[in-house]
Amino acid sequence: MTTRTTAADVVIVGGGPAGRALATRCVAHNLSVILIDPHPTRAWTATYAAWLDELPAWLPDAAISSRIGRPSAWAQRPTTLDRTYCVLNTSILQSILSTGSAQVIAGRATNVTTHSLTCADGTRIGAQVVVDARGTPPTPRTAQQTAFGIVVDRAAAEPALDGNAAWFMDWRRDNGTAETAEPSFLYAVPLDANRTLLEETCLVGRPPLPLGELKRRLHIRLGNRGVTVAEDAPVERVRFAVESPPRRRGDPFRFGARGGLMHPGTGYSVATALNEADAVASAIARGDDPQNALWPRAARAVAALRRVGLSALLTLEAADVETFFATFFALPVEQQQAYLSDRRDAAATAKVMTSLFAASPWRVRRTLMGAPLSALRSK
Repeated sequence: MTTRTTAADVVIVGGGPAGRALATRCVAHNLSVILIDPHPTRAWTATYAAWLDELPAWLPDAAISSRIGRPSAWAQRPTTLDRTYCVLNTSILQSILSTGSAQVIAGRATNVTTHSLTCADGTRIGAQVVVDARGTPPTPRTAQQTAFGIVVDRAAAEPALDGNAAWFMDWRRDNGTAETAEPSFLYAVPLDANRTLLEETCLVGRPPLPLGELKRRLHIRLGNRGVTVAEDAPVERVRFAVESPPRRRGDPFRFGARGGLMHPGTGYSVATALNEADAVASAIARGDDPQNALWPRAARAVAALRRVGLSALLTLEAADVETFFATFFALPVEQQQAYLSDRRDAAATAKVMTSLFAASPWRVRRTLMGAPLSALRSK
């Protein structure tokens, strides 16, 4: 094995949306970039979605394949969410984030530190900043989101939508489960003008619901709603940790889901990574610590509050989960937006959690009161 040595301003390990977004913005700030990924040309197949107001101005409209002006939710009753939701065009997003002058190396990184790493083939790379953007690997100890989905024609999906443009969450129990069973919800969104994704989702669990169980529930639900699914319909399988692995001394700067940008109560991270990429790239270009740019005090406070929210979700009784979300969706849209999307306004996040607590029935309040201690114990 021949040892080679190279260098760049920024080396990014991981070529998913977060790593590619940061590489793109670093190049825009005239930084030399090396991106390392085992399969850099592999097509992305996951469904990425976001609230429209979360997306950065630099992302072109072509990256959006579907817009839903007022998606619906069902938690004890139907609710309309007065906020535009969108599904990203995965192939175009990948193409947009793959342009530029970043050097791409197909390989696995080992011995990753703050300023250097070694590839499996022996190549050694040094950098002003090394970024770990390899995502969040699921482990038996981490809370995870799982989902099983089927892609069908828009017309075939209509019976599941009940006349709605999309279901952000549909918690009805027509999926063959009892009130005491761990709940799952239907996520139903148009992917484009012709296709709709129907997905049974376990929002979060430790351990989560298995994919086989979610598949069973989805077929029961769709059968009860009169949806016919072709035998060769494309499927989507989802399983990822909503908690980032603990950071150890000497670890490199982390970005994306691995860096704690995933919302632990929703599993969303792509829009946040797209938004934060420019601030991080700018800090690196100035010679500042990117950790401070990504994690000011307010962001750390919001993250701590969100961990409390995750703890509450993990400890709620099965029958109370739908009640919890019915209360959340009854909040004003600006409070929903603050909790779901704003990672730098701790006061707004705390206000939402206080409002949610005050509006919840006593049995739910009891769980919410114990959530801070559970969050501390799980750290």
